[in-house]
Amino acid sequence: PPQARHTSGTGKRFASFWYKFPAARLCFCWEGYNLKYKWKPLVLALAIPLTVGGLSALLTRQGMAVFRALEKPPLAPPGWLFPAVWTILFLLMGLASYLVFAAGRGTQSGRTALWFYAVQLLFNFFWSIFFFNCGAYLFAFFWLLALWVLVFITAVLFFRISRPAGWLLAPYLVWITFAGYLNFGIYLLN
Repeated sequence: PPQARHTSGTGKRFASFWYKFPAARLCFCWEGYNLKYKWKPLVLALAIPLTVGGLSALLTRQGMAVFRALEKPPLAPPGWLFPAVWTILFLLMGLASYLVFAAGRGTQSGRTALWFYAVQLLFNFFWSIFFFNCGAYLFAFFWLLALWVLVFITAVLFFRISRPAGWLLAPYLVWITFAGYLNFGIYLLN
């Protein structure tokens, strides 16, 4: 990493934190990433997961009425939270995929990472259909376990190419873990 420019007191501690945690740099600036001429791929990378999520929401909107009527396990969040969280997660996924695209362009590892990314997006899309439209709660739970494994593999592959990209998928893994708890709880209670 670049050398810290601050050498005294608080500045030194901040610089130490700044360079030890790449995700912090990613959140506050684009240092080290040349995005100047790559806006089109960035917009496309953000649009792909948002489109997948939007289409999934559109196709499952009828199932949301059924979902509201289901018995839910403890810690189930209010319904309005799901679209907000998923929008943030899809944006983080898109940003992560862009970083991998930019850093791993033309490499086999980049192609493999993005292939796993596409497959996990496909699994994500179909989980909503199985859960909300089909009401296949147990099948959806096992599908979600497969999705978790795919996202974990994707995060590891992303991390090898771009550490910030790998870290950007961490909230997604946490949310899928929580979704697994909710999914299985709904299966047991209904």
